[in-house]
Amino acid sequence: MTASETALVFLALCLPFLGAVFSPILYRIFHSNAPWLLALVPLFSLVQFVRLIPQVADGAVLTGGYDWIPSLGLRFSFLLDGLSLTFAILITGIGTMIVLYSGGYMKGHPQQARFVSFMFMFMGAMLGVVVSDGLLMLFVFWELTSITSFLLIGFDNEKEASRRAALQALVVTGGGGLLLLAGVLLIQHITGVASLSELLQSGNVLRESPLYLAAFILVLGGAFTKSAQFPFHFWLPNAMEAPTPVSAYLHSATMVKAGVYLLMRLNPVMGDTAAWTTVLPVFGAATLIVGTLLAIRQTDLKLMLAYTTVSSLGLMVMMTGMDIPHAAEGAVLYLIAHSLFKGGLFMVAGLIDHETGTRDLTKLGGLAKVMPITFAAGLAGAISMGGLPPFVGFLAKEGIYEALAAGSLFATIILLIAIFGNALMFAIGFGVGLKPFIGAKTETPKHAHEGPVLMWLGPVVLGATALLAALFSHYFNTHISGPMASAVAGEAVEIHLSLIPHIGVPLALSVLTVALALVVYWQLARGRAAMAGLLVRLGPGPDSWFDSFMRGIVRFSFRVTQTIQPGRLEFYITATFCVIAAVLLVSLVSFGELPQWPGFPDSFRLGHWVILGLAVVGLAAVITAHNRLTAIVTLGIQGFCVAVLFLLLGAPDLSFTQFMVETLSVVILTLVMTRLNLVPSDHRAIGQKLFDGSIAVLCGLGFALLLMRATQVPFDDALTVFFNTYSKAIAHGHNVVNVIIVDFRGTDTLGEIAVVMITGLAILALIRLRAAKPKATPAAKEEQAQ
Repeated sequence: MTASETALVFLALCLPFLGAVFSPILYRIFHSNAPWLLALVPLFSLVQFVRLIPQVADGAVLTGGYDWIPSLGLRFSFLLDGLSLTFAILITGIGTMIVLYSGGYMKGHPQQARFVSFMFMFMGAMLGVVVSDGLLMLFVFWELTSITSFLLIGFDNEKEASRRAALQALVVTGGGGLLLLAGVLLIQHITGVASLSELLQSGNVLRESPLYLAAFILVLGGAFTKSAQFPFHFWLPNAMEAPTPVSAYLHSATMVKAGVYLLMRLNPVMGDTAAWTTVLPVFGAATLIVGTLLAIRQTDLKLMLAYTTVSSLGLMVMMTGMDIPHAAEGAVLYLIAHSLFKGGLFMVAGLIDHETGTRDLTKLGGLAKVMPITFAAGLAGAISMGGLPPFVGFLAKEGIYEALAAGSLFATIILLIAIFGNALMFAIGFGVGLKPFIGAKTETPKHAHEGPVLMWLGPVVLGATALLAALFSHYFNTHISGPMASAVAGEAVEIHLSLIPHIGVPLALSVLTVALALVVYWQLARGRAAMAGLLVRLGPGPDSWFDSFMRGIVRFSFRVTQTIQPGRLEFYITATFCVIAAVLLVSLVSFGELPQWPGFPDSFRLGHWVILGLAVVGLAAVITAHNRLTAIVTLGIQGFCVAVLFLLLGAPDLSFTQFMVETLSVVILTLVMTRLNLVPSDHRAIGQKLFDGSIAVLCGLGFALLLMRATQVPFDDALTVFFNTYSKAIAHGHNVVNVIIVDFRGTDTLGEIAVVMITGLAILALIRLRAAKPKATPAAKEEQAQ
């Protein structure tokens, strides 16, 4: 790509974050007209990505980027092929409709501008996930989607249910993100590459590695938690506590599809193994069945759609893992179709709720006359979700059946599960998109009428897009779905599906699906009651298990805190010195680094022995002192003896520093001791004294052995030569020690000065606190005695 094209791609990626910054400003200036201006942000990004369709359709893989941290090999780079470009178009295209929809849905809300800012950050994070070339950059954006979704799901933070749902989503997806990080690092270790573009060229390196299974499990942990695969499916329906624009965007083109994107992206290098082709179809099929059965139970329009999203994600994961021809085509067609019909249906559900005051299916009916545009959009979404012509959902269902019908016995079992799941989703789709609009008109909390253009424009555009994609299936397949399937399969793929039905097994299976779906739709109320009874008999599920897990974590944390943080300074100091002694001695012994006992230097004379003797006498005085003040004063003897040894051994500047530090330490500590009301003597039991003394001896021994081992290593004078060479040339100073302290280690010295200053201020505060304490009057003393 040229420099200008690369710059435009990066601009398209960064614009959502700029939109997050300027949303409050535009809302303050333009008020209700701001959504029309803000929608231009994702629209511009959409146009930039659409411009690249012809190049990608011709087989080009577009990459580019800028160095971020070259020393670590990190680049802020992008990868655009059929898979990532299609995701980028869905994210920005549906995102444009969501920005407009949010303007109508949240109109009058005092925090509307903040909400739209969060939506833009969410959009930018998801764009970063699907276009990032660097593995670590993908992880950064991956976690950013978890953080921004937490802000959106918990937007109504005054509601306990919203806070719980947001925390649940963050814990589940964030925990999976940590697994993904480990998986990314392991993949880099196995392959030696740090980018997806290089990884996709690595062939069978991952599959043939003995660490493949570990990498597979870690990647699966990230993908399954993000895309709500069983048994991690429970967080997604609870996320419906978020405002409807969040639900529509979250379920159609963004966060929940991130896990599916990751599996599709890694399919060429991690797929086609026994683990991949077994685990993905099995868990995907389980998620498909669980989601549809739980959806049957619901009467809330959003919850019905939320559980079918779980089902649809399971279907995508199932097809991604199938090792049969045309599986990739079915997976990508369904992903695109699902994004269009699910985004539209969620907006329709929000419109119904916004204009009637309820989302309860049992309290809705006859809305077609008063909300005709919403009805048309809902019906279009239901038809596509049901897999009927003339919408793109029909192509997706035909693609899935075509792939599974020609497979093995295992594929046949998966096919039966897919038929059952599609039939239930058909019934639920028409339950949302048709049932509220037909029948007798019911009384609703609000007088029902057609919603504003900002709210119905999105579902109408998405429905029209699903229709056009099917009508112009040749262009759609050659430019969108075909290149996407090729990227997933890792080889060139052509898709020939169209609205013209081909007599054969796939069409017969579609007819069977519709027949079964009509029965379920007819008996929807009975099915709902049956599922409710079954769930009661099954007892608590993963959602309740999550609450138990969180309570257990809180109790465990409390116990640990009470154990290691009892609030006693003595305990903290003892633990610290125990760790120091263990680190010093264990490392020296375990690595065989114990030093040889050194002899005394030839320059050691009688005066040196006298000073050492004084140090020993001072040590004995400290140990036998009867009060703390005497111990502090006699402790200074050790420091002065060390300073004299420095002086006698030819280090006068170091000796002078030691004299100053020791003098100040003794004076300050003595001043503090005389002003604070402390216990004058040590009342510890003999056992405690022996224990503390043992720790002190071990720490001293550890430091002594470490210093002796350091002095026995051959001296490396590289730093000495460096400082002697550059002290004058760079710092213009002849005193090398001063230059090191003030220039080369200036920041370190500043930090030390700051520490001393803060310590002095703390001491001053203690002294003033003691001085300000009022003296007890005789009457008070008498009252206290009584």
